[in-house]
Amino acid sequence: MALLHGLLEQGYLRLIVCHLDHQLRSRASKRDARFVAEAARSAGLHAEIAVTDVRLRARQTNVSIETAGRQSRMEFFAAVARRRRCTTLFLAHHADDLVETALMNFVRGASPAGVAAMRSVSEQRVGSTNLTVVRPLLHFWRSEIAEYTTAHCVRFREDASNALLDATRNRIRHRVLPYIEKQFGRNVRPTIRRTTQIWAEEDVLLESMLAPNGLYSTQLELQWLRALPVALQRRAIMRWLRTQNIPNLSFDVVEQIRALASPDAQVAKVNLPGNRHARRRARKIFLD
Repeated sequence: MALLHGLLEQGYLRLIVCHLDHQLRSRASKRDARFVAEAARSAGLHAEIAVTDVRLRARQTNVSIETAGRQSRMEFFAAVARRRRCTTLFLAHHADDLVETALMNFVRGASPAGVAAMRSVSEQRVGSTNLTVVRPLLHFWRSEIAEYTTAHCVRFREDASNALLDATRNRIRHRVLPYIEKQFGRNVRPTIRRTTQIWAEEDVLLESMLAPNGLYSTQLELQWLRALPVALQRRAIMRWLRTQNIPNLSFDVVEQIRALASPDAQVAKVNLPGNRHARRRARKIFLD
C-alpha cells in the first residue's frame, strides 16, 4: 500500500493493481483481496484479483510453500502483463527483504550474483513473457516505510503469518538476524546491504567481460571455453545452460560440465536436471 501511494504521488496514474489470494489464511485472505480491490477502486485504478491454492501446488511439485507462492505470483503477474499489454512490474521489496534474501542465498551456497539477486531494476522471463521488475522501495528500511504510512495516513493490512516461524524467511527475520546482531553487538543489516551492492556491481563487470560468442548456440566450443579464466568458465556454462532451458542449476552441475572441458577428462557425459544430458564430442559440448 505504501508503494501504491508513492507511485500515485509520483504521477503513475495508469497502474494495474494485482493481488493473488494464496488461500493460506482462510477468511483473512479473502478480506485482504477485498481490501486491495477497494483501494484500487478508490484510486480510480483497475484491479486484477485471482485465487490459487499454493499449499496444493507446493505438495504437487515438492517445493516449499514460499517457493510455490513465489512461482504462483510471478505466473499471475506475467499473465496480467500479457493480457493488459504492459511489461513493467513494480514490487514493494525493501532493504530488510534484500538483507534477508542475501543471507538465505548465501547459506544455500549461491554465487555473489545469487546473493545479490534482488536489484532495483532487473529483467525476468516468466514463460514466454519478459518483465522489467522495478523495486522502488529497495533502499528503504521497513521502519522507514512504517513512518511513511503513518505520516501519509496510508491504510494497510498486516499479514499475521509474517510472525510465524515455520517459514525460512521468518526464522531469519525474527531469530537469525537478531542473534547475529546480538553476538556482534551492532546492526549488521547495513553492512550486508552494502556487500550486496558491491557484489552486484562486480557481477555487472564480469558479465561485460564475457563475450556472447557461442552462448546462444546449442554447442559450446571447448577451445573457447578452456581459454577463459575459471570464474568466466563457470559463468559461461551457467548462462549457456539457462539459454537451453535446463532447470534447477547448481554449482555441482556447472563443475561437472566444466570437467568435461578438461583435456584429460575421464568421462564424456554428464546427467542434467530435467532428464537431459551434456556430452563432449569432436571438441564440442552439446546437450541431448
